[in-house]
Amino acid sequence: MNIINWKGILESLLFAAGDEGLSLKQVCSVLEIEEHQALDTLHALMEEYEENEERGITLKELAGTYQLVTKKVHAPYLKKLVESPTVSSLSQAALETLAIIAYKQPITRIEVEEIRGVKTERPLQALVSKGLAKEVGRAEGPGRAILYGTTTEFLDYFGLKNIKELPPLPENIQEELMQDEADLFFEKFQETIDSRS
Repeated sequence: MNIINWKGILESLLFAAGDEGLSLKQVCSVLEIEEHQALDTLHALMEEYEENEERGITLKELAGTYQLVTKKVHAPYLKKLVESPTVSSLSQAALETLAIIAYKQPITRIEVEEIRGVKTERPLQALVSKGLAKEVGRAEGPGRAILYGTTTEFLDYFGLKNIKELPPLPENIQEELMQDEADLFFEKFQETIDSRS
């Protein structure tokens, strides 16, 4: 019978859990092992990461959960990666989504899709990963959909003190959006991007 590779399985689980991490109880439940076995496996994996200087990640216990995190020694490189969100590298779909969020926040993904007329899941993920949009709460009603809004990084990038400093939209924009003629809406936002760049 093959010996089960608990460390490898645990590493996969921690990677899949992402920022949420895993509690000791979750590790025990998923691996179907006792608490002491789970702790032994967690500590063995933690030790392996710490001892190997060629590894860029490590395992930490944070607020009762175990998470894979980057090693502090690599912080300068990570800072360069996330320091300045490059709006210019955003797709047209992401820019349109960002414009809608900026002017209509808080707004759900479904509401953004109703305005754009197409799926918005990927552009929204791109905006969140670049730190330009974030979850700001939950909508009332069935399903309690996630509400999205812009971030302080968004304000910094566009040189805004607050969201009220966004350029005003033409008064007839609502009618145009309803008629699926959102070009003016996005064009106005693009002008803002160009003037702030």
